[in-house]
Formats: sequence, structure tokens, C-alpha cells
Amino acid sequence: MVCDLCQRTDPLTPPAPENAHSIRLDGDIILGGLFPVHSRGERGAPCGELKKEKGIHRLEAMLFAIDLINKDPDLLPNVTLGARILDTCSRDTYALEQSLTFVQALIERDSTDVRCASGEQPIFAKPDKIIGVIGAAASSVSIMVANILRLFKVIPVYGWRWVGLGVEMGGFRDQGVETGGVCIAQSLKIPREPRPGEFDKIILRLLETPNARAVVMFANEDDIRRVLDAAKRNNQTGHFLWVGSDSWGSKISPVVQQESVAEGAITILPKRASIEAFDRYFKSRSLSNNRRNVWFAEFWEENFGCKLGMHGKRPGSPKKCTGLEKVGRDSTYEQEGKVQFVMDAVYAMAHALHRMHRDLCLGYPGLCPRMSNIDGKELLGYIRNVSFNGSAKTLVVFNENGDAPGRYDIYQYQITNRSAEYRIIGHWTDQLHLNMNAMQWASGDSSVPASVCSLPCQTGERKKVVKGVPCCWHCERCEGYHYQASEFTCQLCPYEQRPDQNRTGCQPIPIIKLEWYSPWAVAPVFIAILGILATTFVVVTFVRHNDTPIVRASGREMSYVLLTGIFLCYVITFPMIAAPGLVVCSFRRIFLGLGMCFSYAALLTKTNRIHRIFEQGKRSVAAPRFISPASQLVITFSLISVQLMGVFVWFVADPPHTVVDYGEQRTQDPENARGVLKCDISDLSLICSLGYSILLMVTCTVYAIKTRGVPETFNEAKPIGFTMYTTCIIWLAFIPIFFGTAQSAERMYIQTATLTVSLSLSASVSLGMLYMPKVYIIILHPEQNVPKRKRSFKAIVTAATVTNKLSQLASERPNGEVKTELCESVDNSSDNFHS
Repeated sequence: MVCDLCQRTDPLTPPAPENAHSIRLDGDIILGGLFPVHSRGERGAPCGELKKEKGIHRLEAMLFAIDLINKDPDLLPNVTLGARILDTCSRDTYALEQSLTFVQALIERDSTDVRCASGEQPIFAKPDKIIGVIGAAASSVSIMVANILRLFKVIPVYGWRWVGLGVEMGGFRDQGVETGGVCIAQSLKIPREPRPGEFDKIILRLLETPNARAVVMFANEDDIRRVLDAAKRNNQTGHFLWVGSDSWGSKISPVVQQESVAEGAITILPKRASIEAFDRYFKSRSLSNNRRNVWFAEFWEENFGCKLGMHGKRPGSPKKCTGLEKVGRDSTYEQEGKVQFVMDAVYAMAHALHRMHRDLCLGYPGLCPRMSNIDGKELLGYIRNVSFNGSAKTLVVFNENGDAPGRYDIYQYQITNRSAEYRIIGHWTDQLHLNMNAMQWASGDSSVPASVCSLPCQTGERKKVVKGVPCCWHCERCEGYHYQASEFTCQLCPYEQRPDQNRTGCQPIPIIKLEWYSPWAVAPVFIAILGILATTFVVVTFVRHNDTPIVRASGREMSYVLLTGIFLCYVITFPMIAAPGLVVCSFRRIFLGLGMCFSYAALLTKTNRIHRIFEQGKRSVAAPRFISPASQLVITFSLISVQLMGVFVWFVADPPHTVVDYGEQRTQDPENARGVLKCDISDLSLICSLGYSILLMVTCTVYAIKTRGVPETFNEAKPIGFTMYTTCIIWLAFIPIFFGTAQSAERMYIQTATLTVSLSLSASVSLGMLYMPKVYIIILHPEQNVPKRKRSFKAIVTAATVTNKLSQLASERPNGEVKTELCESVDNSSDNFHS
């Protein structure tokens, strides 16, 4: 292709001015700018309607900032900033195509096949070298542009207080939500080119999880408006709780004619200030003094509702623009919220370049050769270290990640009787400050609606998270002796503790003991008291009639020893029921088997004496040894000393002390768990303590059986025999009851009552069978309590011989004859043996 000026139009060369789609300002250093001057086009068109505030205000803010910097003699002196500003049309693919303009200077041209008509080399227009980019407004656009510019090591500079998050496909939404720790019931993306009915499908998808009412919107204002409109069409007014990013902010356009659907929406907006200098600048703009803005004529028509001649872009408008209209006088005007941040972004770049010029050029006027090819990484380091007062007189600094401190206002869209408006309900500056009382939801309700997958677990319950769904869980109660240690775990309480009522901690298990008022204690105590009174009555009776024949004939010394044992059997009931302590436990060890030992040692000595006397009488007329009262006492206390010696060894080997047994009443329900305070006496120790006394009892029973044939007119063998038989039955019944209830929850009560009642019954049997008949005669029949003729040992020997012969005769005669002869023989013997 041959051109008159010997130039060839390159595909990357900017279009002719009459077809311009960008703003170009010459300068020593060129900054790029990406702004959504137009909205996204429909039906395949790349661009749609003009955005007066979001587009025109922001790009004019960049131009205004460049003008101020170029006029400032202290900032980049002798260095002029230029600009190349492009329209993204709110579409990432279109912005990517436009951003190729920024990298033209970095692309090597191939001109080998290009020649002018004269054969000379073609002359190409030198493209601008962009050192940094201001923008873009949408996250999807920013990501796409950053990717292409990163290939050429060009630094895109975004508004640092701008949280660029978007629901639209390709945005920052995924990273923003996931790093924020928000649980996502559904993650829905708005396509770049939504088809008819696409937003209705989104609403229906959101309704698949009805408990997740809160919907976080990371989208541009156009898509927000379409989502709200779809919710309204599907009769979901008041169901969703909208949470919008700063792309929603406090804009009116997303909520126009759908206020009821948007009611209660929570939005954020960076803290901003209105720049008065910009207001004066923008209001002074006109068609004549702002020709550098290629979109200003279109803005003029849109802003004033008129048409500029036959080439105007506002079709169907009957009003013709005069060119004398004035912004703010003939139209409404309010500064767009991001103007401050655009200006601060340009100033941040300028301050970074100023410091670089100072370090590299060392006083060189203008742009020195070392800055002719600015390295992107090096410039980035300078940008992160800038610190200056911004356009709103607030400090502008960056952290180590290149981010500025975030300062946000939090709004809620509220409807009152008067109007619908955005109201500030809090702010965020390093941390969240929220006024819950200022919040208002649908129908004027001030309580915060719920939006949860699972309801919070009650106290004492742990969360069992559903696999793959971290915000959904099942609540499981901490059972048994477990308590809620954390939100997700239950732990076992220490052995001596149980969960508290709320199962949020552990508390000591209540300690119990056998109380005096317990039915298990009342009955044994009542029996013991009666026994003590009866024993005392017998002792008093015997003492008062100590020298009477019946008392003397029963063996006074041994009788008092036996009565002492009976008394101790009754008394042991009280230490067994008393609250365990060192003294009580000591008494239990001493007296538990001592009473029985006293009783059965005395009875054994008696039966043994009778048995030896009659056995000796069968062999000779000589009296056996150790049958005197003194000998009997020595034998009895010798037997008792064995029990005392065993108790002494027990005291030395294992000193008495109390323990709390938590296992005895450790029920499945911790509410019923109790620790039992008791003396440290094991079942084995109890058997050993009572075992010796039971051995004496069994031995005594054997002698009672051997002496059962002795005539009752001579001794107490038969009453002793009946006593021992009954006692054996009592203790045979005691064993299964005592040891069979070892696993019972009432073990302490049953075993204590069984043991004390068995001791009292044993004592009562001995008292009743051996002493009550004598007391009966002493008190009610004193005429029988008279001296009788003494029996000599010879008479006893004769009686023993007769008894032996009658026993032999009984084996040879019929039953009736033996009985008759036995009675006659006994009567004759009685007459012959009187002294």
C-alpha cells in the first residue's frame, strides 16, 4: 500500500481523530487510564449507554490531577505528565483489546515488506510508552488487563481502597469470599453475556437453599439491578438479605423502582470526601474548553437532554444544544464517589516518579537518560514507599503488600414512612464498628434475620460438620460423663467429676453417706436400741440377783463376758452408721468382730467344758483339768486376744482412713452419680475381721451338737445348741444378701443394714434363748430361784454312764420302749445323784 506521506497505517497505530476512542495527552511520561465511559453493550454491541458519573467524572478527575501536577513546580519539575485514556465499556474482552494500545511501544515492528512509492523506508508514528495504568473500575476488567500488561512488565495501578470483587465471571469473587471465611451455600456466576431469563435462573438456584437468605453481591450496578428485578418478578420480595460491595455502595440506579426488594440491603463504600477544587473544575468545563475529552460532547447531550447538530448521538431529541449550558446550573450535579481515589492514584504515581527522578537524575533538569526506559519493578518499589497528603488532606501510604489502609462506611438501604434512603450504620477503620440499633429490616423489624444452613447447637452439644459442607453440621449431645470442651469436641470429665447441668464443664460429684434419718439406718438403730435396753436390763437383773442360785448356776463370770459380747454386737450398729472419720473407722475395725468374738468365745468355752466333763466321765471318775471359773476366763480371753492381735496387725499394715468411692454409684445418668464416703474396709478385710468370729461360731456349733444328749437338768447345752443353730441360719442368709448386692446402686445401704441387723439378730438370739428364761424365773417366779442339792462329780459321771448305756440301748430296742426306759432311767439317776 502506497501513501502520499510515505506512511503506512499500522494496525496498532491509534485511529484517526474523527474515529477516536481514546484521550491522548502528550508528555514526557505517559500514564494509562481505563475507565467505564460506556456501559456494556447489548446484542453483540461492544458499548452501550454513556455513564456520566462513573465514566466521565473519573476520567476528568485523572485529567484534572495531571493538570495540577504539571503546574506544580515542586512535583516533577521540568517533567510533563501525559495520558492515554481508554474506554473499557464495562467489558473485559473489549478492555483487553483496547489495552493493547499500551504495549505498542514494546512490540517490535516488521517493516521489511513495506516500501513507499519512492522506494524509501516508511516512517511510522512513534507510539506512546505507558509506564503505568490507572484503573480499571471492574475487577473482571482489571484482571484481564493486568494479565496482558504483566507480560510487558507494565505496572497497573488500581484504586487501592477499591475492593474489586465481582460475581460476574472472571472476577475476584472466589478469592474474596473464601479468604473472608464466609460459608457459601451456592456459588453462582453471572455470565459476561447473559441470555434472556438468565437472572431468573439465578434466583431459582438461590431458592434451592432457602435457609441461605443472605446473598453477597460482587457485581456491577447493571447486574445488581437485573438480579433485584428478577427477584421481584419471582415474588421473592423480603426473602433475600442482600449484601453488596462498593460497586453497589449508595447508588440509586440499582434500586430504582424496586425499593421494596432492596430493603435492608447492606452495602459498603470507601470513606470519601468531596473535592471542591474538582467541583469548580468540572462545572467550568464546556464544549469549547474541553476538546481533549473525546466523549465530552456525548456527555453534554446526555447531561442536558439535547442534541448537538446533525451529527449528535442523541436520537429523537427535539431540543438542540446551544453550547452555553452550564453544569450544575442547567443540570443536577453531584461529585462521583471515586473521584478522590482516582486523583490520589495519579498523585501516588507522580510522587513515586518524583523520588525516582531525584535518585536517578541527581538534579538533571527534565527527564534524564536513565529514566528514558523506566523499569516496572523499580517503579513499583518507589510507589510502595510513597507517603503524602491526598486530595482530601488524608495521609496516603501503602503497606508491605502494596495496599492502602482501608476505611469504609457501611450503609443499609431503609424504607421509612417518608422515603427510601441509604443510612450509615457503621464504619470500618482497622476494625469493624457497627451500630446494631440503627439497623432496620423489612416491615420495620430491628431483629437481625437468620441466614444459616444449620441452627446453632445448644449448650452441651458439639458440631459434627457435614463432609464437604463446612457450614452445615449436625448437633450431637455430649452423652454420659462427657462435656462440651469446644465447639466441635466432647471430652470425658475426670473420674471424680461429672458434667454440669449445661454440659459446658465439669463439677465435683456429690458425696453422700448413710444418714441417720435414712430408712436403711432407722430400722437397724431401732433394733440395736431395743437390744441395748434388753441387755442392760438383763445385766442389771443379774447384778441385783448376783448371789441367787440361778445366776450362780449359769456361771456368773462367763455370763458377764457373754453379755458384754452381746452388748458390743448391738453397739457396733452406731459406728457403722455414723459419718466416716478416723475415729469412727478405728471403732469399726476394733468392734466389728469383737462383739461376736466375745460372745462365741464364751459359748465355745462353755460347750467345750461340758463336752470335756462328760467325755472324761465316760473314762474315769477324775475331774478334767481347766474347768474352774478362772480357767474358763483365761481360755475365753485367750481366744479374744487372737482377734485383738489381728486388729492390731491390721492397724499397723493399713492405718484406718476414709475414702470416697465414685464407682459404687457411678450410674449411666451422671445426674444420679454419687461418691460414697466410707471407711477403707474392703470386702476381703471384712471377711478376715469376721472370719475368726465365724470360726468360733462354727466350732461352738460342733460342740453344741456333740453335747446335745446331755440332760438339760445339768447344763445349758441344749439352749446353746438352739442358739447356735439359729445363728448359723442367720449368717447363712447374710452371705448371699451381702455379697449378692455388690453391684447394686444401693450397695452401701443394703450391706450396712444387712451386717448390722445380722449382728443384732445374732445377739438377740443369744440373749433370748440363754438369758430371758432365767430373767423370767428371777422376776416372775422367784420361788423357783432357790438352792438345790449340789451335784458331785461322781453323780455327773454316773449320769454320763447312764446316758451312754441308754444310747446303746436305743440302738437295740423299738422306739417306744427306748423312750419309756430312757425317761425312767433319768428319773432314777436324779434320785440317786442328789448329795
